[in-house]
Amino acid sequence: MAAGLTDTGGERDDLPESPRGAPCWVSLTARDLQASEKFYGSVLGWEFRSTTLGEHFAVALKNGKPVAAIGAVAADMQFAVVWTPYFAVPQADEAAARIRERSATVALGPVAFASGRAVVAADRDGAVFGAWDGRLPGGWEAWHECGPVVVRLRTRDAFEAAMFYGGVLQWADGRPDGCTVSYENDEVVVRSGDSIVARLCSGAVEAAPDPTLRPHWAVQFAVDDVAARVEAALALGGTLVGRGTGPHGDHAELRDPDGGLFTIIARRDQ
Repeated sequence: MAAGLTDTGGERDDLPESPRGAPCWVSLTARDLQASEKFYGSVLGWEFRSTTLGEHFAVALKNGKPVAAIGAVAADMQFAVVWTPYFAVPQADEAAARIRERSATVALGPVAFASGRAVVAADRDGAVFGAWDGRLPGGWEAWHECGPVVVRLRTRDAFEAAMFYGGVLQWADGRPDGCTVSYENDEVVVRSGDSIVARLCSGAVEAAPDPTLRPHWAVQFAVDDVAARVEAALALGGTLVGRGTGPHGDHAELRDPDGGLFTIIARRDQ
């Protein structure tokens, strides 16, 4: 589940730190690395490079910049195929303690890697997320500059969730290096400076038979042509879960051939 939060190659000690409390990485826990690379490479235009962890791990690149990681460990470790966002924290141990103090579950970690430490947890409604304390791959700062990835929490009560994550990730604590929180258009919006880094919306149902309606972090990838990317996904064995147009533009929710849920959204001018 902590795939990609490792020696990804090319890290530099002088990288700018990710904003405290902001999403800093996303990773896919997959079953087959080559199959995942073929699918996401065709659908999202990614290229891949290996990591020091071996043949089951890769970093995805878009225009030469790292945007995500894939670890083919789901089958061996009996994990679900899932996309997970990770949030930057100063200390993984302290983040894990804050998670437990708020009656949520630490599922894994803190686990030490050469470049940092990771925690994987589930919030009180069952949405899975990670916390990361450490360096990131060289070039990852472009993730915030060009916005290829968006994370959105679909939860039972956005206000309650904002209180939980605000406490765990130290949002809105008044320090200049952290994130701010506001309520806009029926959503909780999290910003780092002027950039929106996460959105939280209400309405998820914990006991819903449809997993897309249960509380979860949705990882969304910005693309230039939603229709063309949907067509590419279907041609490679993906499944269209839903499609529509909302206040943030065209979007489509998809599953990869192994069931990994992700969303593509129309890229907006920056």
